[in-house]
Amino acid sequence: MPILVLIVQSFNAGKSRAKWEGFSFRWYGALFQSVSIMDALKVTLSVALLATVISTILGTLAAIGIYSMKKRPQSVMMTMTNLPNTMPDIVTGISLMLLFIFTRINRGYLTMLMAHITFDTPYVILSVMPKLKQMNKHTYEAALDLGATPTYALLHVLIPECRQGIVTGALLAFTLSLDDFTVSYFTTSPLVQNLSTLIYSAARRGIEPTLNALSALMFVTLLVLLLIVNHRTEERN
Repeated sequence: MPILVLIVQSFNAGKSRAKWEGFSFRWYGALFQSVSIMDALKVTLSVALLATVISTILGTLAAIGIYSMKKRPQSVMMTMTNLPNTMPDIVTGISLMLLFIFTRINRGYLTMLMAHITFDTPYVILSVMPKLKQMNKHTYEAALDLGATPTYALLHVLIPECRQGIVTGALLAFTLSLDDFTVSYFTTSPLVQNLSTLIYSAARRGIEPTLNALSALMFVTLLVLLLIVNHRTEERN
């Protein structure tokens, strides 16, 4: 209901949240004319896309490596992989911030991107592993016996077998990166903001109607992505 109210208010022609002054796309027009919001949108999309691509590659290769391990090392690695998913975001954000301070890396776009890759990669691993476990473990070896090189077998045997898990992991990583606030807040500077940190900063000065429009668009986008992820997960199962 609160989200529904927010979406309805984004079409209110007036600034008052207590009075309906007519249906209008006024605030959506103002949204796309705002330089600060457009800059934050570019940062959000570029970080999300880059983090998705890099974490998908790393997560897929890591899943293949973990899958090839013996049972006990595999169990240890999966436990370590699950740790970032079970920790509160604020713990992850603060720990990464302290790491960047300790290593004297100036916080900004690069550190935000590194942070997003860090928390996206475990989700990709968890999406790819079930597909690998469903695969016949001798398929890769059979390809090598038939003359395939390790690289060829990886690209034409392993990757196609777990493609559905890779796509699901990539969509999940993009959704998480697009929506993240806590980790981004601790790992960037005030000069580089994504949409989440921009909304937080603007809300402290008072809620502008353009934020209603921005939040409504973010909600619809994330809802569509999550529906796609859930649909692919149901197909996979």
